[in-house]
Amino acid sequence: MSSTTDQSLEWLLQSLLERTPGARHALVLSRDGLKLCHTRGLDIDQADQLSAIAAGVQALAQSASAEFGDGSGGVRQSMTEFHGGVLFVVGAGEGAHLAVVATENADVGLVGHKMNELVEQIGPFLTAPPRYRRRGQLA
Repeated sequence: MSSTTDQSLEWLLQSLLERTPGARHALVLSRDGLKLCHTRGLDIDQADQLSAIAAGVQALAQSASAEFGDGSGGVRQSMTEFHGGVLFVVGAGEGAHLAVVATENADVGLVGHKMNELVEQIGPFLTAPPRYRRRGQLA
């Protein structure tokens, strides 16, 4: 992503926090756990850690879907509730995810709704193409 894209995406993420009571942090990450953009409340190390955690949560949820789901397309949303907060992760375009950390008393329905609303509006903008080609693949 270019710096202009990063700045636009950061603004959209900050706006999501401002419009969603209880939302504390937001970031966009690639499927393999690289942070693409994050809100100002996260320092670099925290953003890296949250990206890795969110990617792991989505990978586990994908495995559960493959084993126990109906085969109709994988994971729509993951939510992990912990003492002091809730982590939400949703798919956000091809190969990207949107993660939000909210307070433990946040309205989980509203947080999920606002996240999905953002993804619907700008899903193509939140795309993380693969970082490398598989052997034998053409460009």
